Amino acid sequence: MNAQTQHTAFIALSPNDLLSQYSSEHTLFASPSQTLLAQGIRAILPPCDHAELATRAKALLQTVLQDGQGPAILLGAIPFKSNADAALCVPQQWVIGRSLADLPASAAIAPSAPAELSAVTMTPTPAGYQDNVAQALLQIDASDLDKVVLSRSLTLEAVIDQAALLRRLVARNPTGYTFAINLAPESAERRSLLGASPELLLTRRGTCIVSNPLAGSIPRSADPVEDLLRANNLLHSEKDRYEHALVINAVAETLRPYCKTLNVPAQPVLRATPAMWHLSTEIHGELIDPATTSLELALALHPTPAVCGHPRESAREFIEAVEGFDRGFFAGLVGWCDENGDGEWAVTIRCAEIGETELTLYAGAGIVAGSEPELELNETSAKLRTMLSAMQLEHALDGAL
Repeated sequence: MNAQTQHTAFIALSPNDLLSQYSSEHTLFASPSQTLLAQGIRAILPPCDHAELATRAKALLQTVLQDGQGPAILLGAIPFKSNADAALCVPQQWVIGRSLADLPASAAIAPSAPAELSAVTMTPTPAGYQDNVAQALLQIDASDLDKVVLSRSLTLEAVIDQAALLRRLVARNPTGYTFAINLAPESAERRSLLGASPELLLTRRGTCIVSNPLAGSIPRSADPVEDLLRANNLLHSEKDRYEHALVINAVAETLRPYCKTLNVPAQPVLRATPAMWHLSTEIHGELIDPATTSLELALALHPTPAVCGHPRESAREFIEAVEGFDRGFFAGLVGWCDENGDGEWAVTIRCAEIGETELTLYAGAGIVAGSEPELELNETSAKLRTMLSAMQLEHALDGAL
């Protein structure tokens, strides 16, 4: 990438060209419609509480536009906790090209030897996670808590080839939201957030918005007959339909005041990823005020019951007291917003935070009345395998089940 491609709104770069240019110094965000590749820093959004992020982001973009260097976008990741620092910047150079879904399968798999794994730390342990689920079920039975999302983290000591990992993630789910965020652009020490999320939090194009929450999941099976049976069982599961409805109702309730029309389908549909079946509902709306930005709407939604729980504050408190680790950027949001307010934000799941010699993966499951601790543990293990498989490190989970 060079000065001639700086601030290009759209160019016909092939997906392979975009991936070939990627290094850990870049930030990449790919959706089913396009791929954004950025490098360098034009401006950084200073730390602030999430309640101020949208206002400060809008002001920063307007300030940057006055420097006469052309259009601007804000790009990066926002953590789960509302008082944790975001990693958002206006890149110096950026291009938007075609969707990575157009990448030929033969070009997506980069030859790469498996990383050497020297240590694995699980927080909580598999038994500890099942205990957490049991505690949640007691709390749900005894309080106003309807749902809480409980997570696990897996920290590995290994050196990861990020470019090869990115290609493998694309190969496994080319129509998802693939991201590689440079979390330390001003530091000599590499730190990145990589992942392939299936879940769109919010996209805005003009006054049209879309949100696609996922809630209610089951691991897939390699046996086609068993796989279809699991999908059908999920679609008709009273427990999972209830969990899904909690999320959809909360998202619709949040978006409705911003919209003059809001279309919320009455029934969910099945959504498949290589590892999981999900219940999915795609919500469409038309904004009342065209000045409402994609980031403002995404922050109003965050965190949805799909990654936190319901009621939100009760679930937050339970997570903080029981989960046992800091989620960091996991279960936050990742994406971009431009000077017009358009943008796209995905939920930060199926991801890993990667340093020079260590990385941490995360996975969670929604707990509601009727959840079973062992099944929830199995679900989180299946979700962890999305990243582990792309890293060729699936054996890191040995002994976890």
